[in-house]
Amino acid sequence: MTETAETSRERIERRQVDKFSERRSQLASAALHTLAQLGYARTSLRDIAQNSEFSHGVLHYYFSDKQELLVHCVRQYEAECVTRYDEIVTSAGSAAELRSAFSAAMARTLRTDAAVHRLYYDLRNQSLFEESFRAEMLDLDQRREEMIWKVVSRQAEFTGTMLAPSPAVAYAIFDGLFQYALLRHLAGHEQAAIELRDNVAYLLASLTVAGQPRRPLPAGPLLLDRGGSLLPDLARRPAVPPSRTTALPDAIP
Repeated sequence: MTETAETSRERIERRQVDKFSERRSQLASAALHTLAQLGYARTSLRDIAQNSEFSHGVLHYYFSDKQELLVHCVRQYEAECVTRYDEIVTSAGSAAELRSAFSAAMARTLRTDAAVHRLYYDLRNQSLFEESFRAEMLDLDQRREEMIWKVVSRQAEFTGTMLAPSPAVAYAIFDGLFQYALLRHLAGHEQAAIELRDNVAYLLASLTVAGQPRRPLPAGPLLLDRGGSLLPDLARRPAVPPSRTTALPDAIP
């Protein structure tokens, strides 16, 4: 009887925890739109309540403050993104398919989720000033880095080549490219998403070096221009053997 009572109690407790988590997810989904539109600094829990079906008191019950709600919103969205890109990696049958699907997905999310991505970079900027955000931001960036590394590693597997940059460098390159495209998109540049798509595909094809050591190059790939000369920002680096450089591909298959 005692064991049965304990098992029943555990089931009830589990259901309560599940319901609590489910409710937090519902609140985060409702709050994401307002946070993405107004940004962290200009949004309060009261603003979120006014723009959703939930009261200010309900928000306070499930989240201690705006910071906890914001982090939960971004984490929830990021989890969906990771799943989306994992599917691209597993379903691609060739390097060309991978480049096409990955670059198209990047362009699509720029068009459809620009406000959410703006919120992500807002959170990153806040972490530069608010120490309480830093651990969360570093963890979120680490998850994105791992996601990007899965893509570029799969590209290397398909082409039978070695990756030139480290995971951190590869992520920094793609992240910088995306943030630049996001700014242009928000500024009204109609071609921003198309340019991002083309640049992502081109970059993905450029991150591998045939016949190179498996050890990543800390500084990333060394690139040559069309005439065979080092690009200006790379020309100042110490000379390296020709085998350590790779020319930009003329076209993406």
